Amino acid sequence: MKRLLRDKANYGVLEGLITTLLGKKIRINKLLESESNMEYDDDKQNRVDILAEDENGELLLIEVQNENEFAYFQRMLFGTSKLVTEYINRGQGYENIRKVYSINIVYFQLGTGTDVVYHGKTEFRGIHNGDVLSLSPFQRQKFQVDEVSELYPEYFILKVNDFNRWSRVPLEQWLYVLSTGEIPDDADAPGLSEAREKFRLARMTKAELDAYYRHLDNIVILQDNITTARGEGRAEGRAEGRAEGRAEGRAEGRAEGRAEGRAEGRAEGVEIGEQRNKIAIAASMKADGMPIELIQKYTSLSVDEINKIP
Repeated sequence: MKRLLRDKANYGVLEGLITTLLGKKIRINKLLESESNMEYDDDKQNRVDILAEDENGELLLIEVQNENEFAYFQRMLFGTSKLVTEYINRGQGYENIRKVYSINIVYFQLGTGTDVVYHGKTEFRGIHNGDVLSLSPFQRQKFQVDEVSELYPEYFILKVNDFNRWSRVPLEQWLYVLSTGEIPDDADAPGLSEAREKFRLARMTKAELDAYYRHLDNIVILQDNITTARGEGRAEGRAEGRAEGRAEGRAEGRAEGRAEGRAEGRAEGVEIGEQRNKIAIAASMKADGMPIELIQKYTSLSVDEINKIP
């Protein structure tokens, strides 16, 4: 699961999980170094599984924890506190403190509770009348948030262990996948379509994975060869058109000969080049043990033409 979410080549899976959890569209800008710097030799390092930055500059700390840790709540606090202090420079005003989301996927019994997803945030509530302390109009305009709690780190705990109930609710779909590692065909939560392909590859044997990658390489080669054949065909057509145009006459026949030569030469050159390269790619795919239906799909050759290839 850590490898799946940390994939730099495709942020779609991680974006899907966070979007589903936070209830708002999240775009990952980049993954950051997940080990904080130490100011002193005896300072404790903040090693985290995934640290990301979204397009708004907010920090997303994602932890996947398998083993029981009795002080895990304090570890969550330490992680967010480290990020708050690390991502503000001396001399900057406190309004530059970054928003931090701490997302914790735990596979052990953390605390006592009946829910599977918990959300924690900071509020200031009056001890006499119970009202929640709010921002002033100027502060709301300055910080572009509505509540004091939006300025503070927020914590999410996903207790996914033994969650095996499939649902149409996007968040519960993610909990099911995090718990079981399986993605049903009707899964439609954000990020799960990208995760399905990665799960499929992860379950392949080495031989199956090698054959699959050879197949992808063959497709790339086929596309490149077809493009090359088209280019060479155009070049041959132009050359033949010029030669025929000169032979038929420098006056009236020149224009007609060039036009016809270009058209015929181009078409013939492209057709011959494409056919040759399709046969070559089909032979390579056939040698790799690819099914005839798949070869036919990607080369447009007939079954008889494929069967004739040694």
